[in-house]
Amino acid sequence: MPTATTPDLDLAPWVWWVTIGVAAAILLFDVVMIARRPHRPSTREVSVALAVYVGAAVLFGLGMWVFAGGQLAGEYFAGWLTEYSLSVDNLFIFLLIMAKFAVPEKLQQFALMVGIVIAIILRGIFIAVGAAAINNFSWVFYIFGAFLIYTAVKLAKEGESDDDEFEENRFMKFMEKRFPATKEYDGTKLFSKETGKRLATPLFFVILALGTTDLLFALDSIPAIYGLTREPYIVLVANLFALMGLRQLYFLIGGLLKKLIYLSVGLAVLLAFIGVKLLLHALHENTLPFINGGKKLESIPEIPIAVSLGAIVVILGVTTIASLWRTRRHPELIDD
Repeated sequence: MPTATTPDLDLAPWVWWVTIGVAAAILLFDVVMIARRPHRPSTREVSVALAVYVGAAVLFGLGMWVFAGGQLAGEYFAGWLTEYSLSVDNLFIFLLIMAKFAVPEKLQQFALMVGIVIAIILRGIFIAVGAAAINNFSWVFYIFGAFLIYTAVKLAKEGESDDDEFEENRFMKFMEKRFPATKEYDGTKLFSKETGKRLATPLFFVILALGTTDLLFALDSIPAIYGLTREPYIVLVANLFALMGLRQLYFLIGGLLKKLIYLSVGLAVLLAFIGVKLLLHALHENTLPFINGGKKLESIPEIPIAVSLGAIVVILGVTTIASLWRTRRHPELIDD
């Protein structure tokens, strides 16, 4: 967590609007192009697009290093890597949603794209709420830290999940009861007419499932990235880069996901690390009257962003290598 000496980003309003405008234009272009020609993208297509998004994310971070300094650039890279790693966990659930609704391959890209747009809008709201809470209530770091540690313990207990079905949440069940639906897909249409009645297509519910499921993941990821930076702009951009390349990642590493058998454990360690970092910062900046008489515990050490970035890289690297090594020696773990 940034210390008192951390430089603040003093951005003009137009920087925010340009950032949001460029992201909106790219997303709109993607949605329109995919809707006009729904198809399963080739490996080359998704590889090139993913390389562009990752390259742009890295260039943005290097630009921050030049214009805003190493501290804020480090916060951005740590936040982006954390959001990206948590987004990879989303992909497994996305695969289950596609299987649950038997989405045709040529429509999966469109469903993912619209679902991601919904997720970005909802996360934007979460980011704004989180920023307001942090600016007005420093004790919110206690809540964020405790929640992340609780989530980490829960995730670690799940371990190598064998769940192969998607369980609909209450919102989805309500929507399915509220909207009469057809059983057949009608291209990229969300609604179609049958016997003179306007009915929702299965694609409508697929997109809702993708968007609302990502919102649940945001309950972990937004507090996690606020454990690495207090700059809402960095939080926003890191989330944009993580989510905008998620569609390509879905098609590129769908098979690889089955090999990442220790992903849940790795993410649990990552969330626990950030949770502890948040609690240390909360104690360092303490204002709660029942802790040290409401005084700051300045003797409590804080974890520098360089250490955080290194820890994130090591945790994700060890998780990936250990998963691939184990599945290579025991291929039956993938086939189950």
